[in-house]
Amino acid sequence: MPADRLRVDVEGRPLEVSNLDKVLYPAAGFTKGEVIDYYTRIAPVLLPHLRDRPLTRIRFPNGVDGNSFFEKNKPAATPDWVRTETLPAPGSSKGRETIDYVVCDDLPTLVWLANLAALELHTPQWKVGEHPDMMVVDLDPGAPAALKQCCQVALLMRDRLAEDGIDSYPKTSGKKGMQLCCPVDGTRSSDDVSAYARRIAQELERTHPKLVVSKMAKNLRPGKVFIDWSQNSAAKTTVAPYSLRAQSVPSVSTPLTWDEVAAGAAGKRPATKPYTAGEVLQRVEKSGDLLAPILDGGPALPDA
Repeated sequence: MPADRLRVDVEGRPLEVSNLDKVLYPAAGFTKGEVIDYYTRIAPVLLPHLRDRPLTRIRFPNGVDGNSFFEKNKPAATPDWVRTETLPAPGSSKGRETIDYVVCDDLPTLVWLANLAALELHTPQWKVGEHPDMMVVDLDPGAPAALKQCCQVALLMRDRLAEDGIDSYPKTSGKKGMQLCCPVDGTRSSDDVSAYARRIAQELERTHPKLVVSKMAKNLRPGKVFIDWSQNSAAKTTVAPYSLRAQSVPSVSTPLTWDEVAAGAAGKRPATKPYTAGEVLQRVEKSGDLLAPILDGGPALPDA
């Protein structure tokens, strides 16, 4: 076996990992081995958010400064123990009717994906064969607006959703924006969930026109926060909590407390900064999974 390859056993599954010293985040010197280590250590809180959801990966075989590619279909030489699901391909740009998705239910699959330099993990708001059990509100700031303004809009959105009995749980995107994850009861279609999210976004745009925009046109976004209600489309995915992001540092889509969001909205606290892999591991060790409640289901959505 070549010196850069290593056979390992992960929960009884044989795996071959390679190029562990390869730097995938050059500005931080963060290696492929460290990526695998991070995903192994974060797995207890990450895997419940991936389980039963078809996975879209963004792979960076030559690191975040090199070329990348989206991957929905299972790659060649996928081990036979990796769970795959053949599902319709809504919105496929390649004209195919179905895709053989990977579903990451366990640690061996997660390590296998990390070894393929699948740095970013994205999931839909629905599980295989079911309606959405989560509504996601994506908050995208248009410069000079930034995460501080996202925090301000997150608080407005939280309070408005609470009027309808909808709980929301904040996380950073790991890049410039935020998302609110809102558990729902899984009885409505993606179209229904999108329509409801759009209605709430439009309400907030009317009441806070200098801060919020609900339309997708980019020329309307400078200085405002776009509430992207369309993330709830059946054809769209959202970065999973605890997923790495392809930034100069190994930043992570990080669950936050509402106290942190409120402090970030006031410009007092680093909810307005990206958290790195090491920092997120420390946060989880201290506080556990701040998004665990979304795994328990939620209420029915009101009519849109």
